Amino acid sequence: MQILMTKAAYGRVADRLPASAPHAEVVTAVSADTYECNGRPIAVEDIDPEVVWLSLDSFADGTLGHLFGRLMKTEAPRWTQIMAAGIDNPMFRSIMEKGVRISKSSAQATPIAEYVVAHALSLQLPIQAQADAQRRHAWERTPYRELGHTRWVLVGYGNIGHEIAKRIRPFGVHLTVVRRNPAPEPLADRVVGLADFRAAAAEADVVALACALNDETRGLCDEAFFRALKPGAILINIGRGGLVDEDALKSGLDRDQPAHAVLDVFATEPLPADSWFWDHPKVRVSAHTSNSGDGNLARGDDLFLENLRRYLAKEPLLNEADPSEVGLRLPERA
Repeated sequence: MQILMTKAAYGRVADRLPASAPHAEVVTAVSADTYECNGRPIAVEDIDPEVVWLSLDSFADGTLGHLFGRLMKTEAPRWTQIMAAGIDNPMFRSIMEKGVRISKSSAQATPIAEYVVAHALSLQLPIQAQADAQRRHAWERTPYRELGHTRWVLVGYGNIGHEIAKRIRPFGVHLTVVRRNPAPEPLADRVVGLADFRAAAAEADVVALACALNDETRGLCDEAFFRALKPGAILINIGRGGLVDEDALKSGLDRDQPAHAVLDVFATEPLPADSWFWDHPKVRVSAHTSNSGDGNLARGDDLFLENLRRYLAKEPLLNEADPSEVGLRLPERA
């Protein structure tokens, strides 16, 4: 069996790989046009991997497109571990149309959850008011509503949503999870479907968007949503920019519906320099970087090796994507 990955990724897992795949032939992408097998150059026509690992470093070093090209041009690929948590990029539909299984990444869930919680707490606690008082040399009390008296609505409950819930529940918040399957969830006080999202959000102090962008969720936060939102609420979007009607958000901010918006994703990325978001006093902008924790590579390596073991043992894969997530029907399996 041949496995294709970046040279950097192989360097990180080489000593552990034999435990998962002792007989694998590893082909590494050294650069855009150069590949090696066992440390020696290999001709492109000899590359026909059954497994392709599209690791995070393939995006950073520019080899992602070439690994994707190899995957699409050869016949052997059966499974790929990707670096992304979401699969709305058209390349992933192309992969699944070819009949290749995809496992999504959960490596970024930890830093994204930390981003969400840190921003929410910094806006709910009177940190800015205390800093303002310090600048004025004013000895003032700064009363505030305790976190345990607040209500959160979390839209989406995949790996990211679960990590957010794990971090906020110890504060005693009331948590409503919005997802397709409204079955009970131990970390949530309530679980509802998308049809009940607006009613749940109307009671929320914090609404966090951690769901995929698809036909059901596009424009989820529209004019009607913002008009129903509790004045003073906080909106945090780490999902996709298309979840939010940005014009409706701008109008809502004028009414304090929401009072603050923390946005890591936008309809247009990179965000244009003349966008109103940059200078709006109620908006926090980050450049789709909530996932940039320093533990992503290590978690991604662990996930690939565990899924490789499962793949070879014919066990269920972690985070396997369903073809319906890219608009395809589930193929019949022998």
